[in-house]
Amino acid sequence: MNWLFLLLAAAAGSAMAVQGTWNAALGKILGIWQSTLLVHVIGLVTVLLIILFLGVGWGSFSKIGTVPYYALLGGVLNVIIIYAVVKTIPAVGVGNATTAIIVAQISTAVLIDSLGVFGMKKIGFQYLDILGIVLLAVGARILLLK
Repeated sequence: MNWLFLLLAAAAGSAMAVQGTWNAALGKILGIWQSTLLVHVIGLVTVLLIILFLGVGWGSFSKIGTVPYYALLGGVLNVIIIYAVVKTIPAVGVGNATTAIIVAQISTAVLIDSLGVFGMKKIGFQYLDILGIVLLAVGARILLLK
């Protein structure tokens, strides 16, 4: 197992909690849809600047016709995710919202790995996966007791 990639994934998880908090604060002031739009505009500008200044280039866009349709729906899911985070964090708190997000995210990820959907390598169900989800659910219940 490559620890560098696990550390990068952990950093992304921490960034998601901070991003959710920032998006919720923005949503309280601007409104949910306005903040969702602004976050996407800022993300677009950021990506454009990275492409322009790092010289990554535009060459790969010529392959867009070979991309499976579902892979293009990530942007739609991103809007749903940001809307849901902006709506739920002020209502239930960062910890509770993040707990619900993580339980759903891991459960879905295990299903994707186990079934091999969306072009992922099929791993199959493992008893440790089910045990891990059960323990995760127990831990989530403990966190949500407050």
